[in-house]
Amino acid sequence: MQSKPHSSTPRLLRRRQFLEVGLGLGLAALPWDHARANRPIKGDLVLYTSQLLENAQQTAAAFEQLHPTVKVRWVRDGTTQLLTKLRAEFAANAPQPDVLLIADSLAMAGLKREGRLQPYNSPSFDGFPPSLREAEGYWYGTKLITTGLAYNTAATMQPRSWWDLQKPQALGQIDMPSPLYSGAAMMMIAAFAQHPDLGWPYYEMLARQKAIAQGGNGGVFKNVSSGAKLYAVLVDFLAIRAAQKGAPIRFVFPQEGVSAVTEPVAILKTARNVEAAQAFVDFTLSAQGQELVSRQGMMPARAGIAPPPGFPKLGSFKLLDVDADRALDSLEADKKRFSSLFV
Repeated sequence: MQSKPHSSTPRLLRRRQFLEVGLGLGLAALPWDHARANRPIKGDLVLYTSQLLENAQQTAAAFEQLHPTVKVRWVRDGTTQLLTKLRAEFAANAPQPDVLLIADSLAMAGLKREGRLQPYNSPSFDGFPPSLREAEGYWYGTKLITTGLAYNTAATMQPRSWWDLQKPQALGQIDMPSPLYSGAAMMMIAAFAQHPDLGWPYYEMLARQKAIAQGGNGGVFKNVSSGAKLYAVLVDFLAIRAAQKGAPIRFVFPQEGVSAVTEPVAILKTARNVEAAQAFVDFTLSAQGQELVSRQGMMPARAGIAPPPGFPKLGSFKLLDVDADRALDSLEADKKRFSSLFV
């Protein structure tokens, strides 16, 4: 975990070695952005990100490979911690980041409402689901971390619909993350609340089925993969990666659709290096940026990019839409309603 901005090495050779060895990526695989080549971008770019540590390092290195006259200084932490840090900086009238790459659109909707973001019409948003772009370009989703169903292979019932968890085989055998701790679980509530065939009746059904809501996705994964519980509401990559390694767990994209954390990218209104921030947004949405997402073991959101082993192709499953502004309005009420059912 990083506690202060980091500057990657200015040595092109070390960047080359890191990319080629760590990412399986050479210079030829990252063609220069010709639209910006005639006016090279310079200076520092300050990035606040909730990416995993290794992924943050790789993202910064890959961007600097495209723009070697830009030095990325990045701070990595959880989204909640980064927002706390950022609000303290706002209060001191000294916000540091140029660009944010954090977990979910609800956080971005809050920052937009406070007037903290600036819009940008990225030319790289091509082949993405339209719902991943904020209407005015204030943020863009960069990947899909979906929440669906998982089951232990010892289970006699293999769910295909969200509502399959109301079957007798699932009684007392359901584990799920709590939206009080998990951003992905909160996004699921937002998506379900706006869906006519799911909504709060679904959560009421889970309560009747004696589902257990605990902490985050990690604990839920351990319970289902070990067989302590047979069914789970879970993020995709934990189950899919484990299944690829032989663990007795399978992931299901329910037929009604899945919610998703999209790790959106946005530019602060107070950004000092706006041109570099715009280039960073373009990179995260580009084919090169999306290929990096796939190599990092996450589902790319751009059509035509091969997903990691075990993940489905974009378009082979339904993605539930979420109106982030509407969800933000009901956020606290939704948490209280969930708590009344499961806590």
